[in-house]
Amino acid sequence: MDTFFLFLLVGVVAQAVDGALGMAYGVISSSVLLAFGVPPATASASVHGAEVFTTAASAGSHIWHRNVEWRLLVPLAVAGVIGGCLGAYVLAGLDGDVIKPFIVAYLAGMGCYILYRATRDQKPRHIPRWLVAPLGLVGGFFDAIGGGGWGPTVSSAMVGAGAEPRRAIGTVNTAEFFLTVAISATFVWALMTGHWKDADALENHLPAVAGLVVGGLMAAPFAGWITKTVPQRALTYGVGGLLLLLAGFQGLQLAGVFA
Repeated sequence: MDTFFLFLLVGVVAQAVDGALGMAYGVISSSVLLAFGVPPATASASVHGAEVFTTAASAGSHIWHRNVEWRLLVPLAVAGVIGGCLGAYVLAGLDGDVIKPFIVAYLAGMGCYILYRATRDQKPRHIPRWLVAPLGLVGGFFDAIGGGGWGPTVSSAMVGAGAEPRRAIGTVNTAEFFLTVAISATFVWALMTGHWKDADALENHLPAVAGLVVGGLMAAPFAGWITKTVPQRALTYGVGGLLLLLAGFQGLQLAGVFA
């Protein structure tokens, strides 16, 4: 039961940050699971199973508060699903750590650029629809491989390209629901076909997954309100700062400072 309450707290904190800034639920949850010795594929499957519920609640909140740019949602979600299914299939049979250095470098670079944009106080730009499809494809793949790369990849790129932070975060969080459903379905398919050899480890981590679901559901309904209420420049600073923190933490993991 202690494991359940620990991950309930992790779920609340991770979802509160994710709902407000469009990233971090998967990264925080996966990092804690990996620190407890959970295999990468099992950690990713656990987090995405929890996110099916939390992203549904978060998406509903963003839709209610009108934070979604509908013209970008469909191409972003479709491309994300394709990339996520591919990434989940690859991760089920391969160690995804080989691409982590590239993800860390991207997070650090984009974080610095977004902070620079925040200091310039530039007005939001119109984001073309053709841009979000390749972005969703890459973001979905990284999300499945790393257990939480969707927000850091897609939200950061849209904010960096000049999208209004509130709309970028709301649209990306809403599209994430379809992504997590697809990735979870791919893990189930990999389990049923025997492609995923270490799937038995899932049964040992059900209390952690339940804690992530309950904690995430407690915080998710406030996502849209927070994003709608916080000033645009503050959101931009928050996104950039969080990216640098995530890059630093994952860089220390790669260096062996953290398990």
